[in-house]
Amino acid sequence: MEDVAELDGGDARRVGSAYRVTWRAPAVPYRVRFDFHVDAVDEPRAMHGHARGALEGEGTWRLFEDAGVSAVTFDWEVRTTRAWMNALAPLARPLFAQSHDRLMRRGGQDLARRLGARLLASG
Repeated sequence: MEDVAELDGGDARRVGSAYRVTWRAPAVPYRVRFDFHVDAVDEPRAMHGHARGALEGEGTWRLFEDAGVSAVTFDWEVRTTRAWMNALAPLARPLFAQSHDRLMRRGGQDLARRLGARLLASG
């Protein structure tokens, strides 16, 4: 993640909040920028929202604890809106997938380091 800027603070539970998010892929030289809007919060268990911009779709993040281990899962159903990405996707899919996997793995490692935690799984 390269940058996040808050666009709207939403209500006291952050429902209605909005953020401009910029990701930079490690394997290929491009940035993905989109606005993320928080639609629902079930604190501290889940958050649901939607994206508009270079990515469009929605996602749900779930947090849970089991036997002293905290976990975060997310279901992120988005599609790209940039014509060049969509045109290259059939040929570049393996490179895009590798780039996405590296991005997610690094995000997990960075989050674990920031929290002083050990990352158990990253893929």
